[in-house]
Amino acid sequence: MKVNGLQNELQAMMLEAQNASRPATGQQVSADFGAVLGDAIKSVNGLQSQSSELQTRFDQGDRSVSLSDVMIARNKSSVAFEATVQVRNKMVEAYKELMNMPV
Repeated sequence: MKVNGLQNELQAMMLEAQNASRPATGQQVSADFGAVLGDAIKSVNGLQSQSSELQTRFDQGDRSVSLSDVMIARNKSSVAFEATVQVRNKMVEAYKELMNMPV
């Protein structure tokens, strides 16, 4: 699953930032962060789609899908979505802090 994909990408970015020989511009950082965030959201969407598909197949009586498969996919989807919501909340909080800073 791609639940660990975001963590791996963030660790790779951290190592890249530590080994950078020249400082990155604001546009480069913004583009990289935007790409990572977009990939993470696509991953969460994929997990939710997979969970929904497994549930539908189980409901239709597909014998190749067990209840445990459905529940595991549903829990993975739920955890990924909750993590995304927490990241969003932290970003909103950081934005509010920046907007309240005196210039």
